[in-house]
Amino acid sequence: MINEQALSVDIENILVDKNLRGMKPLQSHLNPGYCLRAAKVLKDIKGTVLIGTGFPVLNTFETDGPVGSLILYKALKKLGMNPILVCGTPMANVLQVDYNIFVISVGQPHLGAIEARRALAHLSPEVIISIEHPGLAENNRYHNMRGEDITDKATCFDHFLTQATCPTIAIGDGGNEIGMGNVKSALQALDIIPAVTPCDELIVSDVSNWGVYGILAFLSVWSGQDLLKETCPETILKYLSEHGSVDGVTRKNELTEDGLPVSEGKAVIESIRSLIGFNKS
Repeated sequence: MINEQALSVDIENILVDKNLRGMKPLQSHLNPGYCLRAAKVLKDIKGTVLIGTGFPVLNTFETDGPVGSLILYKALKKLGMNPILVCGTPMANVLQVDYNIFVISVGQPHLGAIEARRALAHLSPEVIISIEHPGLAENNRYHNMRGEDITDKATCFDHFLTQATCPTIAIGDGGNEIGMGNVKSALQALDIIPAVTPCDELIVSDVSNWGVYGILAFLSVWSGQDLLKETCPETILKYLSEHGSVDGVTRKNELTEDGLPVSEGKAVIESIRSLIGFNKS
């Protein structure tokens, strides 16, 4: 029998091993086992799961967030759920050809609460997940890791989580994303303008895309399907790059995640597959 709590802690440690932006010390402010608890939320779901993502960089979107979101989307669909990606333009224009999309406004946070209320009533989600989505700061604005105000290019997904009557999960890697309100006091140690929007279960990771792998590890074990083996971040990076994505750190159109080569993400996947016993060949 797998000790699921111990496995979750091992995975959580892998996800922050590089400590690129201070997530390792932040981890100590979370109750261990958060990957397990987040996965349990999704374990028996057969209805709609909303996945919000899209961090604006320059006049486009960054690779961290969308890669994990598309990987999770495909896995949930395979498990019989109805995932819907929630995002704004220009990313929505790219993804709507191949994915089920719900489009929300860009640069209008004052409409966020209204849009969320209408969307939640229409879509009736059973779970809501935010992956590397900027979160509102105390000044009711959005900021990137450099402290720059990106409100005019950001979508407002915060109210989807704060108004939800279903469980909410968020994944972040820097402190300025939705969900970081859960560790608000600890964010003072970071050189950022922190986000204050909370969630039910927060996953921290060196790269937000990688946090998805912590969830898929348990869904793989429970379903008996090696969902991580079928995960190919490089393929998705190429797909996004062809449609104008950029790396959030380098701000270049390249096949990287937060300045890291795709091989780093693949190594995380293989490490997790080894832990769950799916990497023995």
